[in-house]
Amino acid sequence: MYSISDLKVGTVITRDGAPYQIIRSTHSKQARSGAVLRTKMRNLITGQVLEHTFQGGDSIEPADLAHEKANFLYRENEEFMFMNNQSYEQFGLSRDAVGDLANYVKEGEDVEVMYFEGKPVSIVLPPKVVLTVVEAPPGVKGDSASNVTKKVKLETDYEISVPLFINEGDNIRVNTDTGEYVERA
Repeated sequence: MYSISDLKVGTVITRDGAPYQIIRSTHSKQARSGAVLRTKMRNLITGQVLEHTFQGGDSIEPADLAHEKANFLYRENEEFMFMNNQSYEQFGLSRDAVGDLANYVKEGEDVEVMYFEGKPVSIVLPPKVVLTVVEAPPGVKGDSASNVTKKVKLETDYEISVPLFINEGDNIRVNTDTGEYVERA
């Protein structure tokens, strides 16, 4: 059992028989009342996002998840197709199940798949991934006192702000938690 201090962003719990991943959490304590944890959770099966407040004495059940490696094959409309690396079984996950991680997964890349009760429900990526810039406007330097950035398009069709010196064809490292540029790879 988890206590509210164990609930961090990324933790997966069971609620009403379904796995929920914590996507935002804020601790708060007011005067004489007990501590509470306000969370935003995403259902890993349906993609539904809900807000819930946990009280200090609540016991939270961790989700019984299995993790296996799978290869991302291709994207077809709103469906992401994978192949399990051990059984070679192919399966699909919806755009809702993959969530924002869809911006960082490349065809042919191995990912970790979370299974809940024997069914694939979501994927896990490393904290940073390397992606190639496919479209980048030329960097025009002006007189500026702050960091100047430009929007570029990555091989996964994700658009991101990067420094002016990044050009088309460059490989860059992107943080999968925040979606921000980290460094040139």
